[in-house]
Amino acid sequence: MAGDSFGTLFRVTNWGESHGKAIGAVVEGCPAGLKLSEEDIQVFLDRRRPGQSSITTRRDESDQVQIMSGVVNGMTTGTPISLLIPNQDQRSKDYSELGSIFRPSHADYTYQKKYGIRDVAGGGRSSARITAGHVAAGAIARKVLEQALGTEIVAYVKSVQDLTMTLDSEAVDASLIEQTPVRCPDLKLAEQMIAKIEQARKSGDSLGGIVECRIKSVPVGLGEPVFDKLEADLAKSMLAINASKAFEIGSGFAGTLLSGTTHNDVFINQDGEVKTRTNNSGGVLGGISNGMPIVFRVAFKPTPTIIKEQETVNLEGEATVFHGRGRHDPCVLPRAVPIVEAMAALVLCDHYLRFRAYKDLFNV
Repeated sequence: MAGDSFGTLFRVTNWGESHGKAIGAVVEGCPAGLKLSEEDIQVFLDRRRPGQSSITTRRDESDQVQIMSGVVNGMTTGTPISLLIPNQDQRSKDYSELGSIFRPSHADYTYQKKYGIRDVAGGGRSSARITAGHVAAGAIARKVLEQALGTEIVAYVKSVQDLTMTLDSEAVDASLIEQTPVRCPDLKLAEQMIAKIEQARKSGDSLGGIVECRIKSVPVGLGEPVFDKLEADLAKSMLAINASKAFEIGSGFAGTLLSGTTHNDVFINQDGEVKTRTNNSGGVLGGISNGMPIVFRVAFKPTPTIIKEQETVNLEGEATVFHGRGRHDPCVLPRAVPIVEAMAALVLCDHYLRFRAYKDLFNV
């Protein structure tokens, strides 16, 4: 299987299966001399781990990360950093009947047709369980960015089904995000979201929604102007997250309703720096960061595993019925928030190191 590595100079390889002995990641390209401990990584894994509340999966995993290489006496050495996260609460028997049928909207059918074999337990590599490796690696990227640039990456749940937060990204109080299990900074709306997710869970159904991300303190110049545009790499990273279905940056699809007059971001001089009066471009122009906050949104589908009875077919193509079992999130949005932040950090860290290499090489 190809496609398990991501990045150019800051490169991450993800490995492991949902019900294997462990999952993890290998990070290459982290600069030497960065202070790094397991606690630095654990704080972000704790936000992603299962079993946090009644609106997340009941799977009980502590997700305790172990740094296996690349760090000596609390400092990175510049060599590959291997991160290991043991799996502790596997219940493979919950998936025993799935070897002969295809679950609706899962990767069972495509994996079977492509490889001729698949890991039935928990979906194997197609499980969202592997995103723990993304978050662990992203914590390292985030630390590089914070130390070098003071970059702030904040994601939050903007909508759950038809409940949508109307606050502009600049008006969001980041301190409120972690105050509710749904991770929506509009506390009144968060209560409604939680109630709606609980209702879906009790009825054996699931819900989707949107995560919005705001990134500040990004310098002008990150991103390459053709195939490696900053927003293109952000889009690729976000669409690599399980259950994601759409990505938009800045004004996104709503920008199609505007004219050039109302959509263009006018340049201004703000305290001696070039800024834009509006930010419909979402912090990126011509594939390159322009110094304004980067703002984007990621849409996530309803969790495909539901308890309700569903029609499907078996390996022979014969019609049958699927009864969902096991422990699954009725809505992936709350746990997707730290994953979105982590993937954004990986992209920005990689482009920052590429930017620095260019600047040093050409002395500009």
